[in-house]
Amino acid sequence: MNETGRDAARVKAPGEAPGPGRGARAGWAGRVAARVLTVAGVPALLVLAWQVYSSLSENFYVPAPGRVARAFVETWFSERLLDDVLPSLARLLAGYALAAAAGVGLGVAIGLSPRLRAAAEPVLEFFRAIPPPVLVPLIMVLAGIDDGMKVLVIASGCVWPILLNTVEGVRALDEVLSDTCRMYGVRGPSRLRHLVLRGASPQIMAGLRQALSIGIILMVISEMFASSSGLGFTIVLFQRGFEIPEMWSGILLLGLLGYTLALLFRRLERRVLSWHRGRGVDRA
Repeated sequence: MNETGRDAARVKAPGEAPGPGRGARAGWAGRVAARVLTVAGVPALLVLAWQVYSSLSENFYVPAPGRVARAFVETWFSERLLDDVLPSLARLLAGYALAAAAGVGLGVAIGLSPRLRAAAEPVLEFFRAIPPPVLVPLIMVLAGIDDGMKVLVIASGCVWPILLNTVEGVRALDEVLSDTCRMYGVRGPSRLRHLVLRGASPQIMAGLRQALSIGIILMVISEMFASSSGLGFTIVLFQRGFEIPEMWSGILLLGLLGYTLALLFRRLERRVLSWHRGRGVDRA
């Protein structure tokens, strides 16, 4: 066949369907568009409703989204990022890490010992029923009003979901795996690492996920008492000064920080529990 014949053979008929490459690209674009619509659809509707309400209302305390966005840029893309946002995050991470270490350590010990669990259960239920914000005045008296107080407030609320989930995770360990480790002489740190912590890790991660949102709440509450910096302090300062757009911008920043931390934790959880998810897929 000559060159003219080959060129004619490459030309598709008018009604011929597109090739697989073009169809795959169209399908990929459709999936991306659907994903963007799913993620941004509800927030866009909320912002639209906010805009409509603020335009129809003369309420001074509900500014338009545009004013809040301008206040957000002017307020938080400044020295307040170093003076307020970073110290708040440092206190949150310190309290969260303290609660994680205490919760996992005590939870493993209580979960492995039926006698210790029976003795500690009434005390745990008593302290778990006390709302952490109620402890703020007591912690201020005992620990002072510096950053240590704020870290302890955060840790006092975050420790309970971690502790209780760890206890339940350790109690639910597979008895067959426990007997297998015993038969093969897996004891001490090896048993703790490969059986106890690994087997209880789904429950531990669930407790850590719950504690993260509690920590953000307590971070703000702790900074509203005897503080001179932080997101909670700054939001209250704006409210008392009737700087309403700036106050809303602080609330918006808290939501964005919580969402970002949740996304980061979800990636960490998928990495830590990759073995668990893979086992579930194999069973399915």
